Amino acid sequence: MSTATRSLPRTIGAHAILITYTVIALFPVILVVMNSFKSRAGIFGAPLTPPTAKTFDLIGYTTVFGQGDFFHYFQNSLVVTVASLFFVLLFGAMAAFALSEYRFRGNTMMGLYLALGIMIPIRLGTVAILQLMVASGLVNTLTALILVYTAQGLPLAIFILSEFMKQVSNDLKNAGRIDGLSEYTIFFRLVLPLVRPAMATVAVFTMIPIWNDLWFPLILAPSEETKTVTLGAQLFLGQFVTNWNAILAALSLAILPVLILYVIFSRQLIRGITSGAVK
Repeated sequence: MSTATRSLPRTIGAHAILITYTVIALFPVILVVMNSFKSRAGIFGAPLTPPTAKTFDLIGYTTVFGQGDFFHYFQNSLVVTVASLFFVLLFGAMAAFALSEYRFRGNTMMGLYLALGIMIPIRLGTVAILQLMVASGLVNTLTALILVYTAQGLPLAIFILSEFMKQVSNDLKNAGRIDGLSEYTIFFRLVLPLVRPAMATVAVFTMIPIWNDLWFPLILAPSEETKTVTLGAQLFLGQFVTNWNAILAALSLAILPVLILYVIFSRQLIRGITSGAVK
């Protein structure tokens, strides 16, 4: 029996396990999207079955686009998420490059200090953050959310990127210095392209908590002009009555950016996660 023949059952088994895990992971998403196209009776009568001619109904999407300014909420979430990701990746990569490239007294302590943000949740400082934003006049502004989310994402970004930047060849960077390149040019042209998989990994793991967050939009920016998608969906939640059609429709629409980002960065994400796992 050839090696290819012997490895065939193992390959089939690996694919079966991958498909099973994918189905389990995507099942809640499929369930939400599927039920968003049903009537209220269809949701509660047969929640696990696809919509039929009898249960199919677009009342949820009609309510979302009719009652709430969903496009404005979507725009706010997009602005906050993209701006926060930009600053997290920029400042996180610069700090990681400095910690991994330059040796100075307190280098290790500085790295540990920055890593504390991973272990200590930023929500513990909600009261102090709110007081700071009130004193700065930034309450009910998207700037407040961008600043908070940037601070929230920096510790993880620095922790991950610094480990990847340590693997960049010193010969390459020294060759750039010999050619007269500035440190900024070495950073942007030589180092960043080589750690692109790590950047994509940080982007995905940073975006999802920002996009799905309800706490800080509710505390810092609850006005109609600054509502995000997650906060805007709370419009359909009542103390006694909940519009499940609208809730499921809003959640289905909110899933789209995450799926698009995953499709765009999936290859870089997998490469960044598995880098160094197999030598």
